[in-house]
Amino acid sequence: MRSTRLSLLFLPLLPSVALAEAAPLPDAGASFLQMLVGLAVVLAMLVGSLWLLKRLTHPRGQNSSLMRIVAGTAVGQRERVVLLEIGSTWLVLGVAPGEVSMLAEVPRQDIPAAAGGNGGKDFAGWLKHITERRHGPQA
Repeated sequence: MRSTRLSLLFLPLLPSVALAEAAPLPDAGASFLQMLVGLAVVLAMLVGSLWLLKRLTHPRGQNSSLMRIVAGTAVGQRERVVLLEIGSTWLVLGVAPGEVSMLAEVPRQDIPAAAGGNGGKDFAGWLKHITERRHGPQA
């Protein structure tokens, strides 16, 4: 008795099941076109989000010129010495993975044409010269 009632409930669905079985197979060209459109949408969203990220992280206005990296050189595989300009002061920083240490504080100076023109290749010599000039020669 109970199964009869359940079968009566599903009786109106039988014609739609029969029609669903007789439906033609989808066209392969339309599926391929739909896939290409989806790929184009995803790529457009990726390019748009990268552009937005660049716009949001780019320094603007007066604060963009408060700090700049003047020079830097690698002293090991993962260690660097960086000369950072903040206002009228230069900070000599040691940068290692997970650590930044201030090595010296030097008043801002004009970069000589020889040191600035060779792409920072003689940064170590220039840094030694500046440090000796400030603190005197060290043994």
